[in-house]
Amino acid sequence: MATAQRNLTTREADIRMMMAAEVHLGTKNCDFQMERYVFKRRNDGIYIINLGKTWEKLQLAARIIVAIENPQDIIVQSARPYGQRAVLKFAQYTGAHAIAGRHTPGTFTNQLQTSFSEPRLLILTDPRTDHQPIKEAALSNIPTIAFCDTDSPMRYVDIGIPANNKGKHSIGCLFWLLGRMVLQMRGLIPPGHKWDIMVDLFFYREPEEAKEQQEEEVQALPDHTDYSAVAGGAEWSSQIPDAQWAPEIPAAGAVVASGWTAEEAVGREGWDAAAAPTMAAVAPPPVVNPGGWE
Repeated sequence: MATAQRNLTTREADIRMMMAAEVHLGTKNCDFQMERYVFKRRNDGIYIINLGKTWEKLQLAARIIVAIENPQDIIVQSARPYGQRAVLKFAQYTGAHAIAGRHTPGTFTNQLQTSFSEPRLLILTDPRTDHQPIKEAALSNIPTIAFCDTDSPMRYVDIGIPANNKGKHSIGCLFWLLGRMVLQMRGLIPPGHKWDIMVDLFFYREPEEAKEQQEEEVQALPDHTDYSAVAGGAEWSSQIPDAQWAPEIPAAGAVVASGWTAEEAVGREGWDAAAAPTMAAVAPPPVVNPGGWE
C-alpha cells in the first residue's frame, strides 16, 4: 500500500532549494573558524556545509534585520558581479540601501565624502572580496553580516552565514531566502503562504542572455507600415490637393497700373528721351552788413 506523500515543512523545503542551488558546496580549503559548520569532506577534497546550520543562521540574520526600525539604515553590498543583481533585488523588496560594485574607500569613515553614510547594519556577500567595507565597519562599530565560504576569513565578521558564496545560483537563493524571512517576520507575507516573487529574479544574468532577450522582444513587436513605398504615389495626391501648393507670385509680365509711369517711358524711348527733373527755385541768402550787427 503506497503511503501518501508527506507535505514538507518550510525548513525542509528551504534546505531542498539550497541543495538544488549548490549552497552546500564549499571549497578545498577550510578556515579554522569555519570547521564547526562543515558536515563532511568528499573524496575529491570539497568540504560539505551543514545546511541546517545555514538555515538557522539565516533566521538569526533575519531577526537582526527586522529589529532595525528604519530599513534605510541597512546597507547591502556586493563587489562580486554574481551578487550585484541579488543585492539590488533584496534592497528593492526589503527597503534597504544597496551598493553594487566597487566600494569607495572612506564611505563609512570619511565625513567629507558625498557618499558618506553611517549605517546601523552591514550585509556583505564575500568577506574576502569586501574586505575594505569590513575594515571600515570595524572602525565605526558597525555590526556585519556576511555569507562565508569554508575558506573565508572571519575577522571582524559578527554573524557569518556558512554558504557557497561563489556560485550565481547560490548567492541568489541565499538573498531570496533572507528577504522572504524578513518579510515574513515583518508580517508582509502571511504565515503558511508562499512569496509570489520567483527566485530566478535574484540570479545573475550574463550580458549575452539579456541581449538575446531584448532582441527577441524587438522581433515580437508588430511591424510598422513602410511609408517610403507610399511616397510619391496617388495616396499623397489624393490627400493634399494640387491647388494648395500653387504659387501665389504674380506673373513676370504683369505691371501695376498705379505706379512707376516713368519706367514705361524709359522702356519705350530710352533714357535720353526722359524729361529732366525740375529744380525748385532757391531763395538767395540774406546780405549781411559788413559794418556791424545793426
